[in-house]
Amino acid sequence: MNYGHQQSNDKAQKIVVPELAGRRRFILACFMLVMCALIYRAIDLQVLNNSYLQKRGEAVHLRDIKLPAYRGKITDADGHALAISAPVSSVWVNPQELSLEDRKSELAALLGFNVKALDKKLKKVASRRFVYLRRHMDPQIAEKIDELQIPGVYLQKEYRRYYPDGEVAAHLVGFTNIDDEGQEGLELALNERLKGTAGVERVLRDGKRRMVKHVDDIRAPIPGQDIQLSIDRRLQYLAYRELKAAVAQQNAMSGSLVLLNPKTGEVLAVANQPAFNPNDRSKFKASHVRNRAFVDVFEPGSTMKPFTVAAGMESGVFNTSTIIDTNPGYMKVGRSQVRDHRNYGEIDLATLLLKSSNVASAKIALGIPPESLWGMLNGLGFGRTAGLGFPGEARGKLVGYEQWRPIETATLSFGYGLSASALQLAHAYAALANDGLLEPVSLVLDTQTSESVRVMNSSVAKSVREMLKGVVSRTGTAPRAKVHGYSVAGKTGTVKKAIAGGYSEDKYLGVFAGMAPANDPKLVMVVVIDEPKAGDYYGGLVAAPVFSRVMAGALRLMNIAPDDIEKATVLASVERGKQ
Repeated sequence: MNYGHQQSNDKAQKIVVPELAGRRRFILACFMLVMCALIYRAIDLQVLNNSYLQKRGEAVHLRDIKLPAYRGKITDADGHALAISAPVSSVWVNPQELSLEDRKSELAALLGFNVKALDKKLKKVASRRFVYLRRHMDPQIAEKIDELQIPGVYLQKEYRRYYPDGEVAAHLVGFTNIDDEGQEGLELALNERLKGTAGVERVLRDGKRRMVKHVDDIRAPIPGQDIQLSIDRRLQYLAYRELKAAVAQQNAMSGSLVLLNPKTGEVLAVANQPAFNPNDRSKFKASHVRNRAFVDVFEPGSTMKPFTVAAGMESGVFNTSTIIDTNPGYMKVGRSQVRDHRNYGEIDLATLLLKSSNVASAKIALGIPPESLWGMLNGLGFGRTAGLGFPGEARGKLVGYEQWRPIETATLSFGYGLSASALQLAHAYAALANDGLLEPVSLVLDTQTSESVRVMNSSVAKSVREMLKGVVSRTGTAPRAKVHGYSVAGKTGTVKKAIAGGYSEDKYLGVFAGMAPANDPKLVMVVVIDEPKAGDYYGGLVAAPVFSRVMAGALRLMNIAPDDIEKATVLASVERGKQ
């Protein structure tokens, strides 16, 4: 029995073994076919026809990067830079990818943070995908951060604005914000011309988002336009230095200075105090940033009297020989009274300006049609902007003559009841200096397009200018405005500041407006000292000396020949004696 059973098992084994062998061969064949198919597909995709994978990979890793445009330079008339841009780097992170591991302390040190501050900042922005850690870094330090190769930390190329002269020209040039957009001054006014157009570059990034290949320039950045100003950097520094010293000496609240070329209307220098450093935004004060010479207005006081005299002469009612009776030193106008410092008696127009008589000025204004005085002031630019396009440029105030009462006509004649900026006042005096022709005022050398306008007869302008020479004489109100070797013409103003309910008895503006050489003026200047508190407050004592120092330096720097030979000879003798 056992033998027969063993025979049946052996027979079964002989039958099963061939079936297993066939299955094995079939399965191996299937694996071989699959492997061949995979190998073929791999060769097809990576060698024979690889464009599909390349497109898919590039779609994942290709990025369009914004290329910042270089902001145009601002230069003075001689091409010296007043505002330039320098390349910098900004560091940003994607908190979703960030992995600091053991590099946290190194990163914090390079960023100028402590580790706790960095942790606190990152914790606040953990849910975001783009956060700046530090803007406008030194490129060398940024490069060290890049070398750390921290996942999620990236660099971005930018430009930072730099102002070589610091606060010397700050009020005029202004400044940009951290995104290189103009915020104040000419940086704001000319922002569209300066900023240029950003470009776009297509790049290939690796898995860590590092750029590994430049693919294409989609749009090249277009640099901003360079702007050349009429400002003379030498004169600008001179004006800044002397005004700063005077405001400090007089313990004044503020001060402004404008220097013009009356023949062209070009602004040569503008200074304000207090000033600010546009390179250090951390110390900005709103009250220091304002360009007071262009945007602040004040009642110009007695500096308006030359225009009252000019209006009287233009009307034909008054001339250089006219005698005006100012006795007894005051006059009633309606219920009000106009007073002089003392009784000047009977005086001519030259003495009116020499002694700054309010009574004589009022009699001229009341003795001519009101539209004559208004027409003169309106033609000189009072009551409207000077047209520079400067942000916040003041219009001032000049009420229509139809609304004038007699007392308002009288006070207007000596500078109360209207308001103007230092720029507007300087522009008006430029007409006297230019024989009655008013040139359009300009700051940028390529923007002056308007024609000059005649606002008074040449003979009238010359006569008034001759009278204003006396103001700077020993018997006038501004002997401290003299410039050795040069004739000077000008007028002082000492203005009570308006307060609620009237005028202050202890707050003054000291003003001087003048020109040189008076025989053929090449420069016009206005100086305003606001609320001097060191004792003196008259325009001839606080503003005229600033005029003298700045004008003397400007005339030398511009190589303008002396026109007062007698004074020039005396000056030369004194200099030789010192040697």
